[in-house]
Amino acid sequence: MDVLHGLVAPLSDIAGSPLFFVEVLIGGIAAGLLYSLVALGFVLIFKASGVFNFAQGVMVLFAALTLVGLMDRGVPAPLALLLSIVVMVALAFAIERVVLRPLVNQEAIILFMATIGLNFFLEGFGEMLWGANVKKLDVGIPDTSFKVAGILVNRLEMAAALTAAVLVTILAVFFQKTRIGRALRAVADDHEAALSVGIPLKTIWVVVWSVAGLVALAAGVMWGAKSGVQFSLSLIALKALPVLILGGLTSVPGAIAGGIIIGVGEKIAEVYWGPLVGGAIENWFAYVLALGFLLIRPQGLFGERIIERV
Repeated sequence: MDVLHGLVAPLSDIAGSPLFFVEVLIGGIAAGLLYSLVALGFVLIFKASGVFNFAQGVMVLFAALTLVGLMDRGVPAPLALLLSIVVMVALAFAIERVVLRPLVNQEAIILFMATIGLNFFLEGFGEMLWGANVKKLDVGIPDTSFKVAGILVNRLEMAAALTAAVLVTILAVFFQKTRIGRALRAVADDHEAALSVGIPLKTIWVVVWSVAGLVALAAGVMWGAKSGVQFSLSLIALKALPVLILGGLTSVPGAIAGGIIIGVGEKIAEVYWGPLVGGAIENWFAYVLALGFLLIRPQGLFGERIIERV
């Protein structure tokens, strides 16, 4: 008993250290920015088409599989990245022509069902092209840590977080300040009205699916470098759902804020509250937080309250 107490006491001292809390906070922010990057893919598609894209998680997987598959076949990393970008843009054109164009002005549930079909097609097509084995993705950044002012920082996590932060900032400015961003919001509000004022619906859809594909590629690279490129990578989209609930399905800033809240919340819960209930809080904490949030503000922090007259 004395030995056990001697082990537990130092652990509690470490957990109570301000520097350790900062390390947990940094880890949560880094994870939250990666969640935000995945959630942004959902927000982009919803803004342009008004439908929840069930295939976004598989797009992350497909993009990462394409990149690592090309690299495994001897293609240099810069060229493989460029070819992967071309593949994701070509995929956007194909989706617009084959899936979206025949379904213009259809009910949202029909478009949603179409993305479910797209999800299973991309998963099977990716497995057929690149195989189902777990693949290591080396981005040239060692998965090691260093100390800054006594705070332990992981190099790979910091690089991924900085990359995600830059991309998220660029996309936020793009949607808030550019003409195409305003056109996207108009298309999401009403397809027919957007067409009547001269907004090219087909072009907008290609643009937004291309951007969502590039976001999926960035997310796939970051998550693939961290945990390997494997088919469970598509399940990362499930972690984006609480982010969308907290931030709002139509808000780019909401995706950022929701991601950071979820990332920080689950890390703090796992480290400080997990030992009280046997651990493994990180796996389900985000969903419980989102469920509680739905009871208070269903539209999310930055979502618009929908009021319909009857």
